[in-house]
Amino acid sequence: MVDISGKEAGHRTARARCRVQLNQDILALLRDGDIHNKKGPVFQTAILAGVMAAKKTSDLIPLCHPLPLNDCQIKIKRGDDFQLVIDCFVSTDYKTGVEMEALTGVSVAALTLYDMCKSLSRDIRILETRLISKTGGKSDFRAES
Repeated sequence: MVDISGKEAGHRTARARCRVQLNQDILALLRDGDIHNKKGPVFQTAILAGVMAAKKTSDLIPLCHPLPLNDCQIKIKRGDDFQLVIDCFVSTDYKTGVEMEALTGVSVAALTLYDMCKSLSRDIRILETRLISKTGGKSDFRAES
């Protein structure tokens, strides 16, 4: 583990994004901002799973510091070409950044979406999981479009 005892606490944020490729049959089930199937509301469940995962990142990723999160927001929207776009925003006031929490949150949300829709089609692809931005710490970062 990296020793952070000498670091100053500060406000830190991170945003991660994942794209999930679905097919036309699954997206045809999209109603009132969610897909409902026999397992329940897909987006709501994926959002809850992603938030829970972000909070448990240090239990999942070796050597990550456990962080007190101020906020974790996950949004799922329809993108282009039968894709869903999942965004995860995380913030803390602590000594180390929250990039791994944002990436873990968006990844588990995507995996949950896959799990809940796999009975409809196995032709689901999780694509392009990446960090979009971070603030605080030594330097800020913003991905190029």
